[in-house]
Amino acid sequence: MSPETDADLPAEPALPGTLPDTLRTELIAFRRDLHMHPELGNQEFRTTAAIKERLERAGLEPRVLAVGTGLLCDIGTDTGAPRQPLLALRADIDGLPIPDTKTVPYRSTVPDRAHACGHDVHTSAVLGAGLVLAELARAGRLPQPVRLIFQPAEEVLPGGAPDAIESGVLEGVGRIVAVHCDPKVEVGRIGLRTGPITSACDRLEVSLDGPGGHTARPHLTTDLVTAAAKVATEVPALISRRIDARSGLAVTWGRIESGHACNVIPQHAELSGTVRCLDLPAWRAAPDLVHAAIDEVATLHHAKSQINYIRGVPPVVNEPSSTELLRDAMAVRRGSYAVEDTEQSLGGEDFSWYLEHVPGAMARLGVRPVGDTTRRDLHCGDFDVDEGAIRVGVELFTAAALLEAHRS
Repeated sequence: MSPETDADLPAEPALPGTLPDTLRTELIAFRRDLHMHPELGNQEFRTTAAIKERLERAGLEPRVLAVGTGLLCDIGTDTGAPRQPLLALRADIDGLPIPDTKTVPYRSTVPDRAHACGHDVHTSAVLGAGLVLAELARAGRLPQPVRLIFQPAEEVLPGGAPDAIESGVLEGVGRIVAVHCDPKVEVGRIGLRTGPITSACDRLEVSLDGPGGHTARPHLTTDLVTAAAKVATEVPALISRRIDARSGLAVTWGRIESGHACNVIPQHAELSGTVRCLDLPAWRAAPDLVHAAIDEVATLHHAKSQINYIRGVPPVVNEPSSTELLRDAMAVRRGSYAVEDTEQSLGGEDFSWYLEHVPGAMARLGVRPVGDTTRRDLHCGDFDVDEGAIRVGVELFTAAALLEAHRS
C-alpha cells in the first residue's frame, strides 16, 4: 500500500540526509529563478554563477569547468582518509530555444527561451543533495566522498558531456548517477530500467546536385525533386532490411527542400533529419549503413550526393549495479512501491558519454502531479512540474551517496 502524502512516510528514516523544510523552500525558489532565466548551451553564465555562489556560501569550493560554464564540486574529500572513488551526481543546466507559453509567476523572462526539459529541476536536486551531504560531511557522517557535476550544453549535439569529461570531471569517479524529469511518472516515484533507457540520436544532412532544366524536358536533366523524394522514402526502407530489426534503427526526415518554380527542375536539393537506434552495436554501424544507402539511391537517379553525418549521442545504458543502487535508495526513502519499471525512450541524452568511461545509471524522476491527467510533454512550451519532485530527487541522491559506501 503506497503512502498518499509525505505525511504518510516513515517518521524515522533509515538513513540521514532527508531535506529540511527551510532548504526545501529555498530550492523551490532557486528552481523558479532558474526557470525565469533560462540560458542556452555553453551560455549558462548566470546559472553557473548562481550555483557557484550557493555552494560557496555553504563553505564548499566549486570549480568552473574549462569551457567557462558548468561546475564540479567535491564533498568529503578533505577528511585525511585514504582516497576513495567518488560517487558523482550529475545535473544538466541549459535551457531550450523555445518560448515559454505558461501563465505562471515564474514563467521565462527571456524571449524564445525555456526550461522545457526540467534541467532546472535536475540542477536544484543535485544542488540540494550537495548542501545536505556537506552538512553530513561536516558532522563526520558521510562515509564516501561525492562529486557534484553541473554540466552545460546537454541539448547541443553531441552534448556538453564530452567537453566536461575532457576537463576532468570523471577523474577519481567510481560511479555516476543522474535523474531526468518524466511527466508520465507521478511525483514521488521514479522509473528505472537496467540496460538501455534512452536511444542513440545522430543528425543527418544530405545535399543532392545535378543538372537542372525545363520541366518539359526532364530526360535532359537530373530530376532532383524525384531523386530527393526517393532518398526520403527508400533510404529508411533499405536500412530496415540491412540491420537487425530489434536494433530499432530509424532514419526520420524533418526537412526536405528543393526548387523555386513549378516549371524549373532545380540543380540542388537538401534533406535533413535524425538517425535513432536502440543499441550500441547499431549506433556504431549506422554511419556506414546510412552513407551506403543514400549513395545507392542517389546514384540510381543520377544525382551526386554529399552527406554530413553528425555524431550525436549513444544510448544511455544503465549498468546493473548502479541501477540497483538507485532502486535501493528510493526504497529506503519511500518504499519499494515508489520504483516502477520504465520503457526505453527514443529520446537522446548525453549522460551516455559518461557511461562510456565509468559505471552508472539514470532514473526517470516523476514530476506529474498526483491525479493530474493533463499532458505536458518535454520540449513543449507549457511543460511544468510538481515541485515536490525536487525533494524526491534530493533524497534519492543523498540515499544513494550513503548506500554507495557499502557497495565499494
